[in-house]
Amino acid sequence: MSSNNSGRVSDKALIGCIVFSMFLWGLSWPSGKVLTHYCSAVNFAVYRYIVVVTTLFLLLYSLKIKIKISSAGIPAVLGSGVLLAIYSYFFFIGLKTGSAGAGGVLVTTLNPIMAYAIGILISRKLPSRNEAAGLVLGIAAGCFLLKVWDNSASLFERGNIYFLLAAFTWACMSKLTSKGAKYGSSPGFSLWQYLVTLICLLPLMDFHEFAAVIHISDSKFWWNMFFSSAIVTSLATTVFFYATTRLGAERAGSFILLVPLAAAVSAWLLLGEHILPHTAIGGVLGMGAVYMINKKNREVVSSPVPE
Repeated sequence: MSSNNSGRVSDKALIGCIVFSMFLWGLSWPSGKVLTHYCSAVNFAVYRYIVVVTTLFLLLYSLKIKIKISSAGIPAVLGSGVLLAIYSYFFFIGLKTGSAGAGGVLVTTLNPIMAYAIGILISRKLPSRNEAAGLVLGIAAGCFLLKVWDNSASLFERGNIYFLLAAFTWACMSKLTSKGAKYGSSPGFSLWQYLVTLICLLPLMDFHEFAAVIHISDSKFWWNMFFSSAIVTSLATTVFFYATTRLGAERAGSFILLVPLAAAVSAWLLLGEHILPHTAIGGVLGMGAVYMINKKNREVVSSPVPE
């Protein structure tokens, strides 16, 4: 009895950590937009993962968390690291050429939907009734947040195309990270994944630009770099990857629907921006989607896809 209760408490604590991480992700979109004014997209990604690898290694070392993974996990680490590098490239190119607000909504709405689609193709099982209802609510949330009735033509602008590609890449990557705990500690898996991502991006960076950036004295640059790297990626993203190993890529991915609401609330609290009616409705629908997707089903959880 006690073990079951402790398991439930652990799950509640995990969900609380994921929700908090999603609010940090919401803050990362305007923070990332600020950083794109200082450097190119690829260099931004390189700087970010240098800080991420360094801070996460020091954190795991101080907490005495093992970073060793089994040899069987090497393909998953390499695959997820390469996909994260591709995602980072699309993400920052999208931020530089498109709108941070639209990108946040597109990526966060499509991530769980694409993750479920990939899961269905791999497992050949349909989502449960609650999960299907949650996905419909998620799509409705995205429509309200984007105001598609006014902005349908802008959904496929150049910057947003990169965000669509980023969402698909993230969904594929989350399927690999969901298996990370099989090969060692989940944070250790994430550390090696980030290192592979950094190695992939290094040959693409502009080293002349790097020499100039390290002399930037603007505190806004360094604060946003620390926040987007050490706080958002080293902590919040690693928590998300750990959640995928516990809940699965699909259920963990559903919490990403909270990010647009988190971004709107943080902008209201920190910048004094008004929360518009369509944003509030979309945020509530997104919360409903997360609830439905993670609600326990009394009926059979999934049904096989017909041949």
